[in-house]
Amino acid sequence: MRQVTQLLAGAICSAMFFTGCGGTTATKPQAGAKQHAEHAGHKDGDEAETASKSADGHDHSGWWCNEHGVPEEVCAQCNSKVAADFQKKGDWCKEHERPDSQCFKCHPELEAKFAAKYVAKYGKQPPKPEMN
Repeated sequence: MRQVTQLLAGAICSAMFFTGCGGTTATKPQAGAKQHAEHAGHKDGDEAETASKSADGHDHSGWWCNEHGVPEEVCAQCNSKVAADFQKKGDWCKEHERPDSQCFKCHPELEAKFAAKYVAKYGKQPPKPEMN
């Protein structure tokens, strides 16, 4: 009986080793990666792309959009759904194709407002956003 129990335990362990715990190793696509590809203008990085980067090298895995100087969750230049929400609210700069409340070209003082959020979270100044 003891040998049967040991064989059964060994078989279960082997099965778990080869099949895992039921999880999958496939990565879920980044929510904003597809939308970000809709606009160009970012520099392609020399670094190898990872699952969290879009085709143009923009990393959507963090809290901050380095390219546009705002938190990723409100970056209308990276996410067309976010852009549509801003447009529905009437918050849109047609000249620069971004929310008026994020248009650093028309309202340079807004850059400091968003930078203060970054400083509050990280204790240092954010990277300078690209002005495209």
